[in-house]
Amino acid sequence: MIGFDHMELSMEILEKRAEAADQISAYLHGSTQVVQPTPSAQTSQINGNSKGKQREDVSSTIVILDPDGARRRMEETLRANAERPLFTGTAHEAPETLQHVYTSASMVQGNLLSHLGTKYVLPLGTTRHHNEDYEEVTVPPTKAVPPRASERLISVAELDPLAKGSFPGYTSLNRIQSIVFPTAYQSNENMLVCGHTQGKTDVAMLTVLRVIQQHLDEVSHSGNLASAVKRDKFKIIYVAPMKALAAEITRKMGKRLKWLNILVRELTGDMQLTKQEINETQIIVTTPEKWDVVTRKPTGEGELASKVKLLIIDEVHLLNDERGAVIETIVARTLRQVESTQSVIRIVGLSATLPNYIDVADFLSVNRQNGLFYFDSSFRPVPLEQHFIGVKGKPNSPTAKRNLDRVVYEKVSELVREGHQVMVFVHARKETVKAAEAIKEAAQADGTLDEFSCNEHPQFDYFRRDLGRSRNKEMKQLFDLGFGIHHAGMLRDDRNMMERMFEARAIKVLCCTATLAWGVNLPVHAVIIKGTQVYDSSKGAFTDISVLDVLQVFGRAGRPGLETSGVGFICTAEEKLTHYLDAVTSQVPIESKFVAGMIDALNAEIALGTVANVHDAVQWLGYTYLFVRMRKNPLQYGLPWEERAEDPQLGAKRNQLITSAALQLAETRMIAFDRHTGSLVITDLGRIAAKYYIRHKSIEIFNERFRPKMSEADVLIMLSASTEFDQIQVRENEMQELESFLEYIPCTVPSTSDDKLSITSQDKVNILLQAYISQIRPEDFALVSDQAYAAQNGGRIVRALLEIAVARKWANVSAVLMGMSKAIEKRLWPFDNPLKQFELKMDTMHMVERWADDYAVSELAEMSAAELGKLLHLNEHHGAAVRNAAKQFPTVKITYKLRPIGADVLKIAVKVERAFNWSTKLHGHVEPFWLWVEDHEGAHILQLYHLVFRQSSTLIEVDFVISVSSTAPPPSVTIRFVSDRWMGAEEEVLASLENIIMPAASESHTPRLDIPYLPLTVVQNPPLVQVLSRRLHGFNAIQSQAFWSIVKTRLHALLCAPTGCGKSVLGQLAIWYVLRTSQNNAWCLVVAPRRSGALDVTADLRSCSRAADSSVELVGADRLFDPPSRKTVRVVTATDLFAAVSRRTDIKLALSRLRIVLCESLELLDAVYELGLSLLLHATQAHPVRFVGLSNSLNDSADLAAWLGVDPLALHSFRPSDRDQALSVSTHTFTIPQSAALFKAMAKPAHAAIRAAVGEPAIVFVPSRHQCQPVALDLITQCALEMESTKGYLPDDVSIERLELYLARLQNSDGLRDFITRGVGFFHDAIAKPDRLLMLELYAEGLIRVLVIPRDACWTLPVRAVTVVVMGTQYVYVQPGSEERQVRDYPLEEVVRMQSKAVRHNGAGRFHLFCQSEGKDTITRFLNDGLPLESRMLETDTLRAWYKDRRRDGSVGDKQAAVDVLSHTFLARRLVSNPAYYDARSTAVNELLSRIVDRLDE
Repeated sequence: MIGFDHMELSMEILEKRAEAADQISAYLHGSTQVVQPTPSAQTSQINGNSKGKQREDVSSTIVILDPDGARRRMEETLRANAERPLFTGTAHEAPETLQHVYTSASMVQGNLLSHLGTKYVLPLGTTRHHNEDYEEVTVPPTKAVPPRASERLISVAELDPLAKGSFPGYTSLNRIQSIVFPTAYQSNENMLVCGHTQGKTDVAMLTVLRVIQQHLDEVSHSGNLASAVKRDKFKIIYVAPMKALAAEITRKMGKRLKWLNILVRELTGDMQLTKQEINETQIIVTTPEKWDVVTRKPTGEGELASKVKLLIIDEVHLLNDERGAVIETIVARTLRQVESTQSVIRIVGLSATLPNYIDVADFLSVNRQNGLFYFDSSFRPVPLEQHFIGVKGKPNSPTAKRNLDRVVYEKVSELVREGHQVMVFVHARKETVKAAEAIKEAAQADGTLDEFSCNEHPQFDYFRRDLGRSRNKEMKQLFDLGFGIHHAGMLRDDRNMMERMFEARAIKVLCCTATLAWGVNLPVHAVIIKGTQVYDSSKGAFTDISVLDVLQVFGRAGRPGLETSGVGFICTAEEKLTHYLDAVTSQVPIESKFVAGMIDALNAEIALGTVANVHDAVQWLGYTYLFVRMRKNPLQYGLPWEERAEDPQLGAKRNQLITSAALQLAETRMIAFDRHTGSLVITDLGRIAAKYYIRHKSIEIFNERFRPKMSEADVLIMLSASTEFDQIQVRENEMQELESFLEYIPCTVPSTSDDKLSITSQDKVNILLQAYISQIRPEDFALVSDQAYAAQNGGRIVRALLEIAVARKWANVSAVLMGMSKAIEKRLWPFDNPLKQFELKMDTMHMVERWADDYAVSELAEMSAAELGKLLHLNEHHGAAVRNAAKQFPTVKITYKLRPIGADVLKIAVKVERAFNWSTKLHGHVEPFWLWVEDHEGAHILQLYHLVFRQSSTLIEVDFVISVSSTAPPPSVTIRFVSDRWMGAEEEVLASLENIIMPAASESHTPRLDIPYLPLTVVQNPPLVQVLSRRLHGFNAIQSQAFWSIVKTRLHALLCAPTGCGKSVLGQLAIWYVLRTSQNNAWCLVVAPRRSGALDVTADLRSCSRAADSSVELVGADRLFDPPSRKTVRVVTATDLFAAVSRRTDIKLALSRLRIVLCESLELLDAVYELGLSLLLHATQAHPVRFVGLSNSLNDSADLAAWLGVDPLALHSFRPSDRDQALSVSTHTFTIPQSAALFKAMAKPAHAAIRAAVGEPAIVFVPSRHQCQPVALDLITQCALEMESTKGYLPDDVSIERLELYLARLQNSDGLRDFITRGVGFFHDAIAKPDRLLMLELYAEGLIRVLVIPRDACWTLPVRAVTVVVMGTQYVYVQPGSEERQVRDYPLEEVVRMQSKAVRHNGAGRFHLFCQSEGKDTITRFLNDGLPLESRMLETDTLRAWYKDRRRDGSVGDKQAAVDVLSHTFLARRLVSNPAYYDARSTAVNELLSRIVDRLDE
């Protein structure tokens, strides 16, 4: 079937119809039979539901085409029609009428498709003209749509003060703005506004003002609107397609909203913003790609997304462009965020007229009736006549160029003769002059040059004088003839002059580039686009200018208020004529380009945590424009109509697309994909690719080529192979210049090393990158553009490669990549002199390279100015400049201490001291650096930190914990410092391990015996048994095994066992047993390291005190040694014990009555606890006092037992795995540094861990109170995403009414209410005590399912849970009285305490540990083997202060007396067992203690 789409062919067939009929009949085998179509075929033709079937059935129908047969068929058809009833009796829905669609076409609602459905029809009145050199299609201006009865222009005077103040200089809104005003300014509807008009920016302004209006503080209004705006409560994002447009929007909006103190800033690839600037800014203008990058990050810039109230997307019709996939990505992400967080983000799309606007409206979640506005070209302020000219001749051939010059001259001269000004747009800066010269030469040849002259202009001489100051010769020469030029390469003054002259009509023809159309509002009667080929560095080739550019240029045609019409010409190659005609006149429906970018977009969503499985991904795909168009036009996307009919929601197709993409990502190791469960888990590789916008195809290449050891040349070769550079092509005219670069670049390029030179596109990238670093600028314009593209992308990809290398712990290549990253950023090679990074004079730098190149920067910094001047053969002034630079160059002093904490575990305590002068101008606020420990071969990073110096920093302390083989220890490790910014700022220190003495492997662990459990009756104290039976049914395995030696003997004892196994019960039974057999004035002492522990012990003891006929007291230092009058148990903290035993001298009587000392939680032994117990041990030597120690499992308890004098029969040291209770431990590692991004990344797996134990309570530990609420919000968001419910973790059977009874008791309802109603609570000291107790009550009732707890509250939290999640094992430590922030690891005993919260006596527990990958081995090692325990006496001033006080009061008479006291310390034992930890080289304990006392005396 053929029709209007093939009009020429139709005309030809009609002229030769008889011949055509004969040929077709012959083709159809001459058959005389007419085959009637089948009923199904008829149905499908009527319904139009099955295009595939229709074609098949029609092709099988053989029809005779002779005149008689045709007449007979017509008569049969007419008779059949006459017999049909007038009405079918079937009601059909009327087409949807959209109230805000305004079009001048006679067809109501929407652009009409041609009858084949392949394109929309051209406007009526369109004509074609054929010329010998070109073909011209003229599209007439559209007729204006008459105003509707309800329309009126809205006067600015009637607007409220907010809107009135933001429209200065306006008397009224224009017609379009008046139509959209109620929706834009008086509602929160999502909107799509399609139209050619230039007033779309004002529509955006109305929606911006709506957000500001909703964030006004009504109370503090008082006429001053600027002070009433709550600026920190909202962000507005304006997404513009081009950087030039983004800059223009930023300028315009900033100017108009300045009166409200609203800050508008640009955030693009060129314009970065600091975190502070982002916080200060209310409106951020960005590009689609940049906003995609920003929202891929869970924090930092990404935190913006959580405050966004309005997202404006300009030029939405770019969905049809290659970049359309990015627009789909950001809209889908925003729509999912709206649904998951129940937040309100308004989306406003602005677009040129596009044919299938309803589809785009559906994609943007726009209500078709209220939010969709369509204005065709009749709404232009000046009607536009459009001319599309297809120039004949092979593209870029001399003929085509000649014809193009000729047609441009013809059109320009014709317009100038009519008295009009013309802008001729070209696509390169040099072309502006060439185009003007071509018109001038053609006019000279025609003798019409005088028509262009403006020398009769009244201001001609004045402008000519102005031009005299310019150094631009071409500009002066062309002005005399009536021509002007304008491009971004000209000086700003020259450009301004050209704009003024053109505006004053002192120039008739202005030849310019597209920057004029984007950046300057300079309307003109006629615009001509000369050629459509423009060099695109991102593609490395000449491409057709975008439709967006054409529309922007055409938008300059016509001068509102001065003319009634405008003319736009586009001159292109003949074969491109139809493309531009279709695109500019909106003939072709815009399709989705998402499939091409879907794999990388999916990876980004998985990395962000919004997609965790195939189900999530299928849902996510449902938010894209691809989904909208697949349903409308399935054939375009390889989907048969039958499949579309059977599966209207395209579930199977979406599933297939996602599965295919996931398989490819899994193949490149970017995600882990479980086909059985559909689970999608990001890997380090995928996370890094998403963060740095790296394509999955590039990751494939890196997987093949990346090696642990690579040189700079190897890195450049791999980098150049990246698919990001695929579009860069080698052109013949560039070869000579590229070859000339080879002489100056340092690294060999593979294909150029042979005798026969052949530069590939990858070599070209390599050469351009090296030339960029070497500061070589190409001459060729296209090469300049390519080099900038290579450098911009090269820096980003190198940074990604660096993170991959660091994640893989490859030391050699990490150092190389750090150098390459800085090389591209600084444009310096690693072998260049580091002082080149300072602004030294060229001659000074030359002398430094000549005379001081062999000196290290630190050596230069130590010289005087005079010495440096002499060395450099310059004067002292120059020497001082070099010295200042050298002193500001980031250098550090590294010191370290080796601290063995196990037989094969070594802690390296590193101190990094700043050794340079800080300059805010040079160093800013922070100076980031890497610090790592690598093996002796320099191949593997053993542990790594990314740290920062601040201006206030002088010293940073870092602990590295590494495994050291006990059989074959390495000879050394290297501590390496590398600045993140400064080339050459590196330090390394070799830490020798050859002479280190590691402690012997522990053999003190007690095997758990398989013995019968003891009943409670073995206590042999019926009243006590009765009390205990309320809590216990019997003794467990560990209690049964240790019972006799702990409770029934007088031996000093030590019980080390896992948390939750009942150690304290045995300790308390030992106390009651002793008191039962003692006289009336006997007493017992319980020592707890923390007050919270002392309170818990006191409560437990008091519950049994009546049964034991004893009193229990929690006492301080002043009452501890008061002689008791009856049997008493005194509970004291370690601090109070130390104070009492070190200061009081009248304690002999009390000690004579003391029977037993129970030492709780010895794993928390610190300097105060140790010294207090040591003094007590020393003081009780002459008294029969029993010591019983309780501790969590230790990896070596032998020295602790020896210190307490424990009998081997009473030493019970169990491993953590010996516990009775079932506890599953899972570890999840992360490579993201300690930051908010880390907690965002942990939210999804934390939620999954909570959900795994359905309906059971969970405790989540976070580093600090400040992180409680953000983490809780993230968990609730994850819950909403998965459950599609706003109830969060609140049980389904709990009504809000029931909850209200509890909520009414809250003292601080504002901060807690919203979380409690979603089943989440908090517990820490900053919450009022009544609210804390209410939280625990709600938790016990099962109304709160998840408790979020800061790490320091783990000691006071009185409840347990089925699931315990530790979100991170690092916290930020702020030095008291300083702003210095340091990342520190959780103490291991804290992690064990958190683990204990998952130990339950009535069921299994689950412990989920989320930690840094480098910390995993250490933590899991000690969780499995028991905690390490070393003396901390030498780490604080406690011992020194005690010694000074005792020497002063005479209680320690001399050094020998001090040595005697110290011999009773745990320190004395460890000095012998682990001397290296205490920097001791001898194992003679008295000698070591004497040295310690000597140091105390200093």
